[in-house]
Amino acid sequence: MSAFAVRSRLRVEGVSLEYQRLPPARADDPRTLVLMHEGLGCVDLWRRFPERLAQATGLGVFLWSRAGYGSSDPTPLPRPLDYHAREGALVSAILTAADVHRPILVGHSDGGTIALLHAAGGKAPLSDAVVTVAAHVFVEDVSIAGIREAKQAFEAGDLRARLARWHGENVDCAFRGWCDAWLDPDFRDWNIERDLATIRAPVLAMQGVDDHYGTSAQVEAIVAGVSGPAEPLMLTDAGHSPHLEQPEALIAAISRYVASLPANGL
Repeated sequence: MSAFAVRSRLRVEGVSLEYQRLPPARADDPRTLVLMHEGLGCVDLWRRFPERLAQATGLGVFLWSRAGYGSSDPTPLPRPLDYHAREGALVSAILTAADVHRPILVGHSDGGTIALLHAAGGKAPLSDAVVTVAAHVFVEDVSIAGIREAKQAFEAGDLRARLARWHGENVDCAFRGWCDAWLDPDFRDWNIERDLATIRAPVLAMQGVDDHYGTSAQVEAIVAGVSGPAEPLMLTDAGHSPHLEQPEALIAAISRYVASLPANGL
């Protein structure tokens, strides 16, 4: 972690959440990159990506662990099958509590889905832009197959021990909340494509070519579904976690995209 990064906690709707904030290098730009983690992620699982992204863009970076992840408060199980929408509805309160007024949302996997749903809801603070990495807007067979493999690794392999390093006492909450929702038969028809039409903010939708949890159909649906300008980008030599597999390429793509946006948000 950078010597200038701040680690602390904030409370939203009675829930204590861990967060990290990196200050901007440019005082004249009020925008903040907001990192939103995947279904098994947390603040620490971004590793050095936040620091490197802040250095590359000059912008401040804010990230937090959702309830049930990292050292944030736990959440009851099972998670409701509409947990993406519920988390999306909380983003406004979290950003307000964190004093983030000009967010550029950067969401990975579940975090990307939640970022899209926040943007679709139209609640302040409105997003200057949305960047998604491996986000889902519907369920694919490959997604279910990948999660079944993860379940096997958690129950019979070393995945639980590896995740416990990052989630501590939340390890079962983090994994079961995600896995059990996605493998619930009633979740098979989950789809948020119709929600995308209300998104007018610019969108950059990215995915690794070798993602084992989704196909390029997710990116295509996002770009086709939003009402504002949208750009697709498939990342070569990357799977489900480009911030770990191809961090340089991902940082370059985000930096280029942010530089192309009007700083006044118009």
